Amino acid sequence: MTGIHTLNANIGNVFLIGYRATGKTTVARILAELLGWTCVDADQVLEERHGRTIRRIFAEEGEAGFRDKEAALLEEFCNNERQVIATGGGIVLRESNRKRLQGAGWVVWLTADAQTLWQRLQGDPTSMERRPPLTVGGLAEIEEVLRLREPLYQSLARWTVETAERPPHAVANAILDRLSSSG
Repeated sequence: MTGIHTLNANIGNVFLIGYRATGKTTVARILAELLGWTCVDADQVLEERHGRTIRRIFAEEGEAGFRDKEAALLEEFCNNERQVIATGGGIVLRESNRKRLQGAGWVVWLTADAQTLWQRLQGDPTSMERRPPLTVGGLAEIEEVLRLREPLYQSLARWTVETAERPPHAVANAILDRLSSSG
């Protein structure tokens, strides 16, 4: 693991993309620790900076206001290196964000099927409190949003890692193995 620092000095950052509840934040923490890098949870930083939950920002400023804040933070994150960044699920919606992600590091798409995501979200009441519904809510929302976003995730991803049947440590180690072999 110590060789990863020199093998992949050209990586810049590792961005974890994917729908909510795919494990981005948990995997980012583990991977950052394995690499000796900084872990950044983009949604958490955004909420802390603006003193409001994402749900509240959406309610008060609409999606466009939220996406502007998200884009500004992404630009800031891209000016640093040696970070594992758990992005918000919708970061891929703006073309400017997609270009920025591709130029600032390696993008890894964490995936899980809609039923798994629904079950995970049901077990995480804070997610429902902090995040707004994006369409009709429930399993139907997850299926619809995945249908719309998957082509964007896929177009950006250097690698895709399925998380439904894997514990977070296994996901982080799979990414670490890919980083090591790509140096």
